Amino acid sequence: MEEQIHIGKIVAVHGLDGSLLLRHDLGKATSLQECPALFLELAPGSLIPYFLLEGQSRSDSETLFRLETVDTPEKARLLLRKSVWIPEPVFRNLAARHAPISLLGYQVYASRRHLGPVVEVIEQPHQILLRLEVEGKEVLLPLHADTLRRADAQKKRLDMILPEGLLEIYLG
Repeated sequence: MEEQIHIGKIVAVHGLDGSLLLRHDLGKATSLQECPALFLELAPGSLIPYFLLEGQSRSDSETLFRLETVDTPEKARLLLRKSVWIPEPVFRNLAARHAPISLLGYQVYASRRHLGPVVEVIEQPHQILLRLEVEGKEVLLPLHADTLRRADAQKKRLDMILPEGLLEIYLG
């Protein structure tokens, strides 16, 4: 099975036909029509495919859509606050190049040391964090002008300057 990428959450039910509103991190407007199925995380670690009937972009972070088996507000309400995932190849076509989520999979280097790939991008109101697995431990790195030395989109590589002692906090 293809790798799935988390793109957002269902945040509202709209209308009487079971339409849902997705708040996503793709960084650009999308109708999701390139994605025949969305995968919803109904239980932790359990991704269930739902076939997309139609989608309509509302903004660069919201899409209104309908799913094949969801045709009433009652059925739609059961999907509120569920995480939405899409296949990695579709994600690469839909994500804006400038969106932080597009850094998933980039290899991170600090002081010429390879730390590993970005496994999650966490967007907070005033900060972006990159989550990596380094030596079997979770590491969160802040991403901003002071820590990013260079980003190479073709090589999918980030060269970072980390605050002194940051890695030691995680790795001991």
